[in-house]
Parts: sequence; structure tokens; C-alpha cells
Amino acid sequence: MAARNLSSTSSSGVDELLFRNDAVSLCLLVNRRHRTLRIIDFRAGPTPSKRNFVLSAAKREGVEKIFTLVERDEVPTWTRLGFVREGSIPGFYKRSDAWILGAVVSQMSSQLREESDDDEGEDRAGSPAVLLAERTIARARRLLREGEGRPMPAIKIAPASAAELRRAVAAAQRAGRALTGFEPFGRDAVRTGYALSARGGFTLHAAWEMQSCFGNSFLEILTSPRHESERLATTAAIGALCERLVEEKAVSTFTFAPADDQELCAALLANGFRRSAVLARHLVVGRARKDAILWAKKLVAPEA
Repeated sequence: MAARNLSSTSSSGVDELLFRNDAVSLCLLVNRRHRTLRIIDFRAGPTPSKRNFVLSAAKREGVEKIFTLVERDEVPTWTRLGFVREGSIPGFYKRSDAWILGAVVSQMSSQLREESDDDEGEDRAGSPAVLLAERTIARARRLLREGEGRPMPAIKIAPASAAELRRAVAAAQRAGRALTGFEPFGRDAVRTGYALSARGGFTLHAAWEMQSCFGNSFLEILTSPRHESERLATTAAIGALCERLVEEKAVSTFTFAPADDQELCAALLANGFRRSAVLARHLVVGRARKDAILWAKKLVAPEA
């Protein structure tokens, strides 16, 4: 197996590794903060060498969770390799969805799965991560009902430089509140940062990553709200970010939130986001490894 590290991107928190031989052609994006590995596969097919190589690379890099995004016709390939269909990102490819298939490295079996009728089913239904997400969403909906009619604060939004985002991330990390370090999610995407503020001392840093060819955007906010006043401000801030994304011609957006975070989930629900995936052990917040909900929203209809 020939392996080559194409680019040293550790300053962004993600290393990009490219591996090729006669049977395998893969790009692996290793997120050091969350200890996840995203697989970009350039050669279709459920070969044992592909599975074994991905697993060995994950163990060598200290990764705990591996995942890939594929179109529907590739879902059976990855379920055979031992991955679980965790959900989808609606409109990721502008006119078609991206399906997310993931696996916790320590729980992967040593063999390829046989094809079965269940490969197209909802593999995660009833799992602990899904049950946790459902309870959190139910609590978030109650928060929204209890706070119905309460006014949203006015939000000021301003561009944030890379240096400003790094300082904000460092402060959030020291407090154990950082949901992200604004690491790249994909390859060759453009990232834009913002600082949002409201009266009373509220400040929130956020960023998005866009792929203009598909019209999708990956939205990240740095910290979760801790109480009602912060939730209302966060709700307004997310709304302002979505309005700005529409101005930037984004068709859809998606974001991750801890599956036990009812305050952030309520802010996303209030802005029309919908749960589209539940990802087992996908995030690290403070020192805790957490399941994640992937929230998605269609911003505008794609152009014909």
C-alpha cells in the first residue's frame, strides 16, 4: 500500500491523507479535535482491502469515529463494509441528498457484512444515540412552547478574522464550552467567520463553509446557550446567519449539535432546522465524547 500525505493542514486541525494502490483510492480527512475521520472514496466497491485499510489508518491516527458521505446508490457498499446509515444531508449535492454512513472504530466487526434487505433500512432506529436525540428534541419543543411569544433581541453581525476566531476558540476551550475549532469539513471549501452580538453582553462566534458548485453550506457556532436569555439571542443569531447565507446564494445549510443539548436544539428548531441524522460518538465537547444530531435546513429552492 502506497501512502502519501498530500498536505500538512494541522494548523487548521485537520490532516488530509491520500492513499492509492491498484485496489484503493481514498482521501482521509482526520479531524484531530473530535478524533473523527471522513472518507472520500474515488473508487467504488465493497472490497476487503478498502475496509481493512480504512480501519488500520483510523487506529494508527488515533481516530474513534469514521464516516463517509455518499449518494444513495453507494449506501449498500458501505453497509457491507460495516458502516451504519446514520441519516442524510438534504440537498447536499444541490438536487440530491448525501447519505451519512458511520462506524465507531472500537465497535467495527472484523468481517464484511453480507448483503441483505436491511441495508436500505433505518439501521440506527432504537439505538441509544437516537433515543437520546428524541428525548432532547422533545424537551427542546417544550422549551419553545413555554417561551412562545417572547421577543427576540436585535442582533449585530460583523465579519470575524481568522485571528479573532482563533482567540474565541481558545477562550471557549479553556471554559470547556467549545463545540468546534472551525476545522474544515470538506476539501477546497471557502470559510467565512462572523461575530454576532446583542445587548447584555451576548457574543457568539460562528463560521460557515460553502461549496458553491453544490449550493450547500456547513454552519458552525462556537458555543451553546446556557440559559433562556442566551437561547433567545442564539436563536436570533442563527436567524441572522441564515439570512446572510441566502444573500450568499446558499441553497441549503447543515450543522451539528450535541445530542443532549436541549437549549441549542431549541434554537435550531425555532429557525426551521430539522433533524436529518443522528451520529454516534461524533463530537468532543470539553473532555466528553458525545453523540450528535445533524440539523439541516433548505434555504431556497435550487435554480433550474
